[in-house]
Amino acid sequence: MDEDDEEDYMSDLFINLRQDVRPGLPMVRRMREAIQKEEKQKAANEKNRQKSIKEEEKERRDLVLKSALGNENKGFALLQKMGYKSGQALGRSGEGIVEPIPLNIKTGRSGLGHEELKKRKAEEKLENYRQKLHMKKQANEQAADQFRVRFKNKQEERKMEGDLRKSQRACQQLDRQKDIDVPKEIWYWLEPEEEDKKDEDDKEDECTSSDLSVSEKLRLLTAYLREEHFYCIWCGTTYEDPEDLSSNCPGDSAADHD
Repeated sequence: MDEDDEEDYMSDLFINLRQDVRPGLPMVRRMREAIQKEEKQKAANEKNRQKSIKEEEKERRDLVLKSALGNENKGFALLQKMGYKSGQALGRSGEGIVEPIPLNIKTGRSGLGHEELKKRKAEEKLENYRQKLHMKKQANEQAADQFRVRFKNKQEERKMEGDLRKSQRACQQLDRQKDIDVPKEIWYWLEPEEEDKKDEDDKEDECTSSDLSVSEKLRLLTAYLREEHFYCIWCGTTYEDPEDLSSNCPGDSAADHD
């Protein structure tokens, strides 16, 4: 071997081949080795662990259930004598079962019927939860319906209040055109912004008028305007006489004019 072909043990190439000096690499290698060692230890412990009686019984039972019945089984031998063949359904016409009835192994320590009782209680709990959800949904829907009704009634009440003010203003103007200085009812006219002191009779009239609802006031005032002045607040027209009013006006309510 030539001297040029011999490796230089002090060269960078040889040092890099013999030892990787990248930062953190030794720690990663040690962690990987520790994990592999731990996995091997777990596998050895699992292999050397003594199985419990239940586990051994389960393994033996599974092994027996997986294997088919042989001629040494007395019941199977009797079936063969009666013409039964392996894989054939039971019954004279072959309408019976093919596979044996599966075993339902009870491993817990609870009494008979406990699982059914537990299942029934779970179903009752679920049904009660569904009923609560249904009742809650119904309550929310009822609350929403009540809110819509209240909102609609409030809007209708505001509209009637506006119609009442419109009727009071028209009544005041028409009464004064006929030289009527005092309204038939105190609430037939709009109340002035600044009023002097009133006597006891006026106060009693106010109390009486306050007992009427907005819809009742509007109905009475509308009838008064039609009878006294031949005026319809919905049409905004004053007619010549009752015949002209009845023949040209659709009716005495807002619904008739829609």
